[in-house]
Amino acid sequence: MSKEKAIAKIIPVFRQYGYEGTTLSMLSTATGLGKASLYHYFPQGKEAIAAAVLNYIGSSFSKTVLKPLKDLGKPNEKIDRMCQSLNEFYSEGNNSCFLAIMSFGEADNLFHQEVKQLLQIWIDTLAKVLIEAGFEPEQAQLRSQDAIIQIQGALILVRILDDTAPFKRVIATLSEKLLKA
Repeated sequence: MSKEKAIAKIIPVFRQYGYEGTTLSMLSTATGLGKASLYHYFPQGKEAIAAAVLNYIGSSFSKTVLKPLKDLGKPNEKIDRMCQSLNEFYSEGNNSCFLAIMSFGEADNLFHQEVKQLLQIWIDTLAKVLIEAGFEPEQAQLRSQDAIIQIQGALILVRILDDTAPFKRVIATLSEKLLKA
């Protein structure tokens, strides 16, 4: 099994149990790799595995969610494409946000700067589109932050209520709310 395929199988474990609740035994079971094979790919153990997953998620997020914001088109089209991509990325709200999971406890101590940087890139990229739409830079930043608050809040509700409706509702209305004067 390739390292990338192993990482893809590891992601759901961290999403379900968090960093602190995830054990090497769980990761071994999820990947079908023995602990020795996991250490071959990730010599520093669980911290290296989580770092690789965070890098993988960040790269995937950039390619699927941020890219539409950087493509050509009108601001509303870019935001609509971002929303479609978010819907796919989070599997219509069924996938918890890995960045949120990595912002608690020991994971926050280890990966705070990386998580902060990824969120700031998202905020800044979305704000640039809102500036294109005619908003002042400060207002664009605030609207971008509010959008991410809505998305992340919806993902928390989905996880707690076991109902994807809040996420679907946010995604369906986000473009209109962001661009409303």
